[in-house]
Amino acid sequence: MKNIYTLVCILIFALVACEKEQKPTNELEAKVSNLLSKMTLDEKIGQLNLRGTSSRVKGKLSDSLKQAVRDGKIGAFLNVNNTEYVDELQRIAVEESPNNIPLIFARDVIHGYKTIFPIPLGMAASWDAKVAENSSRVAAVEGASFGIRWTFAPMLDIARDSRWGRIAESPGEDPFLAANLSKAYVKGFQGDSLNDPTSMIACAKHFIGYGAAIGGRDYNTAVISDAQLHNIYLPPFKSAVDAGSQTFMTAFNEMNGIPASGDRRLLTNILREGFGFDGFVVSDWESTEEMIPHGFATDLKHAAEISLNAGLNMEMTSKAFEIHTKELLEEGKITEDQINSLVADILRVKLRMGLFEKPYRVDKSDNLYADAHLQMAKEAAIKSSVLLKNENNILPLNNKTNIAVIGPLADKPREQLGTWSFDGDGKFTKTPINAFQSSTVNYNFVEGLAYSRDKSTKDFSKAIAAAKQSDVILFIGGEEAILSGEAHSRSNINLPGAQEQLIKELAKTGKPIVLVIMAGRPITVGNIIDDVAAILMTWHPGTMGGPAIHDMVFGIAEPSGRLPVTWPKVAGQLPLFYNHKNTGRPVIPEEFVQMDSIPIGAWQSSLGNTSHYLDIGYLPQYPFGYGLGYTTFEYSDLVLSSDTLSKNEELTVKVTVKNTGKREGSDVAQLYVQDVVGRITRPVRELKGYKSVTLKPNETKEITFTLSLDDLKYYDNQSVYGVEKGTFNVWVGQHSATGKMAKFSYE
Repeated sequence: MKNIYTLVCILIFALVACEKEQKPTNELEAKVSNLLSKMTLDEKIGQLNLRGTSSRVKGKLSDSLKQAVRDGKIGAFLNVNNTEYVDELQRIAVEESPNNIPLIFARDVIHGYKTIFPIPLGMAASWDAKVAENSSRVAAVEGASFGIRWTFAPMLDIARDSRWGRIAESPGEDPFLAANLSKAYVKGFQGDSLNDPTSMIACAKHFIGYGAAIGGRDYNTAVISDAQLHNIYLPPFKSAVDAGSQTFMTAFNEMNGIPASGDRRLLTNILREGFGFDGFVVSDWESTEEMIPHGFATDLKHAAEISLNAGLNMEMTSKAFEIHTKELLEEGKITEDQINSLVADILRVKLRMGLFEKPYRVDKSDNLYADAHLQMAKEAAIKSSVLLKNENNILPLNNKTNIAVIGPLADKPREQLGTWSFDGDGKFTKTPINAFQSSTVNYNFVEGLAYSRDKSTKDFSKAIAAAKQSDVILFIGGEEAILSGEAHSRSNINLPGAQEQLIKELAKTGKPIVLVIMAGRPITVGNIIDDVAAILMTWHPGTMGGPAIHDMVFGIAEPSGRLPVTWPKVAGQLPLFYNHKNTGRPVIPEEFVQMDSIPIGAWQSSLGNTSHYLDIGYLPQYPFGYGLGYTTFEYSDLVLSSDTLSKNEELTVKVTVKNTGKREGSDVAQLYVQDVVGRITRPVRELKGYKSVTLKPNETKEITFTLSLDDLKYYDNQSVYGVEKGTFNVWVGQHSATGKMAKFSYE
């Protein structure tokens, strides 16, 4: 009897708790329904419209624009970067429009608002979710002061081709790493509460396959199998939904013949029904209208019909919804229930943001470039930087060393901010030269080239003269900000301009060269790799890039980044990624013959027949996960808790890491798994875990990972999710091409 009484109490408690948990949602939906019941059709259509111009609204607010807000015909604005206009438009919306529905003001706040952090690909190189979270929190705090409560970030497109300009915004090539960063970005932007005045709702983009553009050429076609879609491209977006991202953005591209802004399977079946997303989806810039040149819509009206039926809530800048929704309703091509549902998603987000209670911005502009923000930006630049080469441990340098600082990006405050840094101010940027000027470093600065694409050799003699008077050459080059980002793809990703030529001339002096690269993508360095003693990749490091580079070069800090993408030898290898398939004819390393070694007149099949390139072989320049530091590590004693994994159990993987160098340092222990035989072929390795470890000289630490059956499951091309019994290989090491290996089986 006592047990029955206890059970009844537990059930009552659970029901009460459930009711309390559901109450806010029920109240929210009641408010949404109440608003919808009061709105005219024109007002509902108005909520579907996102208005604005490229980069910023220019000139005065027109009377017609203000009247449109007054009539409830606009739901949100982008790029209104004048606080007086923000305040005025919001006042009209909440005081003069029929139902006092507030506006949302949006902007591309990608890796900082005023305080600019490293580009997202750089932050992915940190392998540190806290770096991503800090960057987006700082961006939200600074941007919200100007009324920006909606950002078009994070960009979660898996990118396997460094030619693509927007790889700069990508979290890299791996879905596991990208999914972890996704959660962190969303958490940072949105904060602890959506109705906090410093909360900025996130927008997971671009849904989907944008990074799979053929040839790395922006906006190009993507062809993605169902298995690739679910296993590679969707995980970061699912992670964003789980983290509570309030909005999604469709991609420009088509995937398998259907433009994303008109793909019902993506927007409704997968995103809403599959992932449980209940925010709203916005098109990318005019991507609804662009279904016409895609050849998927006959005209603007047809484009509106397709997108509305697909489940697109809001149209960015183009006016298909504004012009044609009412007509489509009258013709029975859409229903009012559909319109209500699309509008409800938008109202739900506005209510969650607390805009009805607190519609006006809270000015916290005294936080711009706050010391704490600058310190976090500097730490992010250090954690994002990847040391690729360090011959004879030339780095770190002694601060008494006589240094010739040469190169087109050593003192370019605007360029080091990188792409998508509209609001960053070069006056607040600290360049490497700024940092050296504030230090006791013995240096001489000669630019040599005026900008990264400069092909003039007129200042080479000055640079060479400075080099001859130095002990070490610090060459700071790479790409200007304009060479990466949207529509800025490159077919050749060498150092642009005459940078390679200048490096070759400097090498003739016999002085060692430390190459610091600032760029929005991996840069192929095969032509000059033997001419430089060290390579430090800092990406575009942001506002505090200069002090970060200074501290790393002189050993005050250690570059601790690891590559989030595979670094190619030449662009001809692309797309290139570590988690590729083995093929039926994998390379046999000891049998590979490089093109220059082929005997004249060799028989056609005498070289063997395996998957490689004759000229550059089969390996990248640097593998995914790679990165050096100022000390060395040794991995040993890889131990599995069992040689079998059963359902509902976990397998423990332990490895010992030792610092074998002479100074304290950090490493990222990386866990990879291979499903040896599957119902479809599986990648040679897949990242399943990673942990950062910091050790003093000779210190050792045991690192522990766990694997469950869920970590091994995958989708096939029939969208079946599961895993078969069989053998699995597991590695733990410093990057994707090394590591201690063990085996286990799933039974």
